[in-house]
Amino acid sequence: MQKLALVFLLLICFSGIKTFAQDGKSLFMQKCASCHNPIADGTGPHLKGVRDNEFYGGDIKKIANWAYNVNSLVNSDPHYIALKKQFGTVMTQFEPSTLSEKDIAAIFDYVEAYGAPTTKGPVEEAPETNQNAVIFGVISLILAIIALILMQVNSNLKKMSDDAEGIHRPEPVPFYRNKVYIAMVAVIFFIVGGYYVTKGAIGLQRQKGMEPKQPIFYSHKVHAGINQISCLYCHGNAWESKSAAIPSVNVCMNCHKNIQEYTKGPKLYDEEGNEVDGTVQIHKLYEYAGFDPKNANAWDPSKAKPIEWIRIHNLPDHVYFNHSQHIRAGKVQCQTCHGEITAMNEVKQFAELSMAWCINCHRQTKVDFNYDDKSGNKFYSIYEKFHNDFKAGKMDSITVKDIGGLECQKCHY
Repeated sequence: MQKLALVFLLLICFSGIKTFAQDGKSLFMQKCASCHNPIADGTGPHLKGVRDNEFYGGDIKKIANWAYNVNSLVNSDPHYIALKKQFGTVMTQFEPSTLSEKDIAAIFDYVEAYGAPTTKGPVEEAPETNQNAVIFGVISLILAIIALILMQVNSNLKKMSDDAEGIHRPEPVPFYRNKVYIAMVAVIFFIVGGYYVTKGAIGLQRQKGMEPKQPIFYSHKVHAGINQISCLYCHGNAWESKSAAIPSVNVCMNCHKNIQEYTKGPKLYDEEGNEVDGTVQIHKLYEYAGFDPKNANAWDPSKAKPIEWIRIHNLPDHVYFNHSQHIRAGKVQCQTCHGEITAMNEVKQFAELSMAWCINCHRQTKVDFNYDDKSGNKFYSIYEKFHNDFKAGKMDSITVKDIGGLECQKCHY
């Protein structure tokens, strides 16, 4: 009975730990958010309402068929040909091993429950739920209680039997001196403690969700979203070099020398829901620039001092990442790594940027090869074997993995 109790107490222990099964929201953020928004068209179409439209009719199998056969359907099915023409891009094809039908159903459950952002504070997202973990925990608790009751009944029956037979036995060992109970507590402690220590160690330096307070409230939603300023206007280095770089104060002043008040845009709110005065933030910029709006012609840009932005996205020193190779040659969208930046007021880290996250992207991302000599991406023209295999029909696509994207020296040098 003591062994039985140990088993059930361990079940309770594990039921208190969040399961590794992905819920709809996390799956959406990992697999879909770089191109899709639940309620607004982006790189791809919005997803809310798609499952139940006339084409799919609520059939997850049809959606899964598209996800698993993108490369063939996009050139043969009129519905998908029209989507490609409308958005100008093709969705990444998934394998059932990386995105099951159950995962797809969870994603669309989350999307359908997603609430539209309010205009009076932070966005309220669909609540996260994990019903399987709750059910498992309740069942484990009930079984553990039954086990403890049976242990007590067994002890009482044994004592009654001994008394009836005149057998004298010593008093039971107190709980705090019982070696079995002590061992059970120690095992549970090391399992729970080890889990959280390991989880914390794995997450060191990843900073996912990090959203520090910056010296100036700069809204990407207003600049890149509403006003549609290209990311490369401020982060032009991303097109030419390894680092995307932080724009100088003078770049900001190209516009804000004339735009001195925030009056026409939507109300701004910080993460806590407090309203932010956009005009005050513009005048904070003027303090760094040494600019007097009342005497604009006397401004001397050489006297500007840099804004002390708090860096959010950071990789270890032993990791090599080149923005130009991804943005220019690989044609990777900024949102793939940085999330829906055009909808963010205060920027936060969207992806964990771990090695596993990068490798998974390299396994799934298809390379835009230069299939002819007149057009296309000539960065990959040296891979003659793959060009020949593609033309011969031996391969229907080439991923980053195929051209050495999983080799250690590609990122570690």
